[in-house]
Amino acid sequence: MSRIGTKPVEVPSGVAVTTEGSTVIVKGPKGTLRVAIPKGITFEKQDGRLTLRREDDEHAALHGLARSLLANAVQGVAKGFARHLDIVGIGYRAELKGRIVQFSLGYSHPIDFPIPEGISIAVEKQTHLVVSGADKQQVGEVAAHLRALRPPDPYKNKGVRYTGERLKKKVGKAVAAAAGATK
Repeated sequence: MSRIGTKPVEVPSGVAVTTEGSTVIVKGPKGTLRVAIPKGITFEKQDGRLTLRREDDEHAALHGLARSLLANAVQGVAKGFARHLDIVGIGYRAELKGRIVQFSLGYSHPIDFPIPEGISIAVEKQTHLVVSGADKQQVGEVAAHLRALRPPDPYKNKGVRYTGERLKKKVGKAVAAAAGATK
């Protein structure tokens, strides 16, 4: 039996959950999200909780998945999700211009990144970004695209990285050659 799938999803006050065929619509203060529930999975509303059930063991893999997607939608419309990014490097910075974030990341030209619908990006101190929104998957995807603009360099540790991301710094060529010569 799925341990994740059998856990009930707590629905906070201010969040409405309705169904439309095999789609669950979750409305809250942060927006509206639609979650597709796979065939063979049903859910019941009781006392401010959602409980998911599966028809048989063939749907075991989808049981936990459907519960996680539904729980993320409920949490997203109630509180929202956020990813923090840091820009490290001399002259590297970001600037918010309406619905576009302009990056200076050491290239010969600035990079303009349009902010998708449902996502908000806050630029703090030109080197710290906060990507937030109601959809967890979309927030993570936008953060990954921003990080991919200039991934962290393992030699100089420059680039765009997640806050708290641990990088393993590599030794440069000159240091490695000097270490090899002393052996």
